[in-house]
Amino acid sequence: MPPVSPATNRPTEDTAAADGPPTRDAATLAGVPDVDTLLDLAVGKLGGARRDGQHAMAQAVAGSIGSGEHLVVQAGTGTGKSLGYLVPAVRHAVATDERVVVSTATLALQRQVITRDLPLVAEAIGAELPRPASIALLKGWHNYVCVHKVAGGYPTDEPTLFDLPGETAGATDHPLARADGRAAPSLGEQVVRVREWAQETATGDRDDLVPGVSDKAWRQVSVTALECLGQRCPLLAECFPDKARAAAREADVVVTNHAMLGIAAMGSPGVLPEHDVLVVDEAHELADRVTAAATVDLSVPAIEGAARLARRHGGATTDALDAASAAFGTVVGALPAERFPDGLPDGARDAVAAVRDAAREVLSRLKPETGVQKPATPDTGLKMAQSAMLQLFEVAERMAGDPTGHDVLWCSRPGEGGWTADRFGEGASRLHAAPLGVAGLIRTHLLTERTGVFTSATLALGGTFDAVARTFGLGGSASDGEEAPSWRGLDVGSPFDYPRQGILYVAKHLPTPGREAATEHQLDEIAALVEAAGGRTLGLFSSRRAAVAAAEAMRERLDVPVLCQGDDQLPTLVREFADDPATCLFGTLSLWQGVDVPGPSCQLVLIDRIPFPRPDDPVRSARARAVEAAGGNGFMQVSATHAALLLAQGAGRLVRSTTDRGVVAVLDPRLVTARYGTFLTRSMPGFWQTTDREVAAAALRRLAALG
Repeated sequence: MPPVSPATNRPTEDTAAADGPPTRDAATLAGVPDVDTLLDLAVGKLGGARRDGQHAMAQAVAGSIGSGEHLVVQAGTGTGKSLGYLVPAVRHAVATDERVVVSTATLALQRQVITRDLPLVAEAIGAELPRPASIALLKGWHNYVCVHKVAGGYPTDEPTLFDLPGETAGATDHPLARADGRAAPSLGEQVVRVREWAQETATGDRDDLVPGVSDKAWRQVSVTALECLGQRCPLLAECFPDKARAAAREADVVVTNHAMLGIAAMGSPGVLPEHDVLVVDEAHELADRVTAAATVDLSVPAIEGAARLARRHGGATTDALDAASAAFGTVVGALPAERFPDGLPDGARDAVAAVRDAAREVLSRLKPETGVQKPATPDTGLKMAQSAMLQLFEVAERMAGDPTGHDVLWCSRPGEGGWTADRFGEGASRLHAAPLGVAGLIRTHLLTERTGVFTSATLALGGTFDAVARTFGLGGSASDGEEAPSWRGLDVGSPFDYPRQGILYVAKHLPTPGREAATEHQLDEIAALVEAAGGRTLGLFSSRRAAVAAAEAMRERLDVPVLCQGDDQLPTLVREFADDPATCLFGTLSLWQGVDVPGPSCQLVLIDRIPFPRPDDPVRSARARAVEAAGGNGFMQVSATHAALLLAQGAGRLVRSTTDRGVVAVLDPRLVTARYGTFLTRSMPGFWQTTDREVAAAALRRLAALG
């Protein structure tokens, strides 16, 4: 009997393609080999072996594309999910002339897909298809060098040949510091190097510039989509982002990233080329990426920066905006750093409205007069001023609008979580607005009239796909009263034997973690486990303070190298950790996902506490309250789901190959004592479980003895 899909209670094999009603592209694909045959060709080209889970996934993806039913498919580490969706995607796109867009969350996977996996699939199965497949890579506008700006076509508002105040060039511990210990290049040196590179690059893609440059340097050679002159640019024929978009409009398969999906989900037209199928890899990150793309902030430096551009390049007077900026700064400076569940306080709303009205007035002055012929050479400075003022107006208008409950509004202070510096400055209090939910945006702007395939190694939380499906706009009922889209879930398993390869140890005897960074009881537990493992430890902590405290304590107590996130660039730390089995690496969120260290260097994964969101997280706390107001369980749907996802990702760092062995140690007794503990453990890999430290330590000692 075939496995059952938790979402639809139906067999998860591709029954629609087998003996059910014909799929929408059945006639077109009549002369094309089936997806199993093509997948075997691709895997053979790669030199791999057949994996049943990979074939089950490919069949399901092909069936979903053919039927139009959305698919949520969990493919455990080692399944080979990239080929599991790329083979049916290329097959469909070439045979039907329906474009497929593939999106990834991380740069590493995007590179793997566009430089290795997708070209391999296209070559391996090309002879079996009606014609060769064409592929393209598409990123946001600012990811490409602007040839017009490099040629001096845009005014410079920041120093380029001299260091900015506070610039860290010259320091040997700067991220761009050279490997031989020499100081990092200055801002000017970086800009000069990019200008030279722009003359020889074929893509203009920032990621192709190795070594890279700082964000400040890159801003000197790139523009945003709003700042671009478009068809009026004198160097349009050489424009890298325009070439990338032209290639995407002609390609069969386009590879992009979740940030681009976030922009598209906000309703921006033309961000992605027309397409019929959307494949979202690393789909567990999609909702957060869309939320980030839809989050805006407002601060005095941002207002002043826009005003400065308007005066300098647009010749506009900004007296009203300057006054509004000063009043805004006074009001926001007195606000508490908290969320405003009922909308902005009256004084703050009035201050933001004044900024909005003044920005609208300046924006009208920046528009060319009616009937005046446009100059032959576009005014790039004016374009920059208009872009900045338009963004300012739109943000202020959104925040000053009547409270509808669609946005979460809050204030933050310098140095606190929840905000990043904008291009005009930092160090000021600021207001933020983020969408209360993004499921509707995803459903409306990403899934309407196209088929969505969502995949990741961690999508079934608590044994069901319901939680993540809701974040994609699937399941439940649509907020606009329309019927929810049809979808199904599928777990194709993993080639790993988790009960035999790993132990989940929960320190049930420890006190429930409190506000302390690390207690003596926890440090004793960490020391005992790390000593038993002989190093070989990846420590995942809920805060930077906890990671640093644990690292410092272990350096004093143990005779093993202990690296801590922040000591160096993360790729360097991970490489050092992988190269020396005796080394430990402690860190925070960046290490919970994406670290891939198979072999003896990672035989113990430590998790200091269940990674619930912070109580003062404005967006998640607002979402939990909204769930409760609708009669649901806000803790389980928001906090526990968030924790389950991170636990699944963190625990997944342990077993990365069929030969890996080790222990995941969770120092939070609530994982086995709390009612929600079962939901969390069911979201993690199926390791053998124990609460006996000696059992875990003995296993680690045996592994260490094997070398």
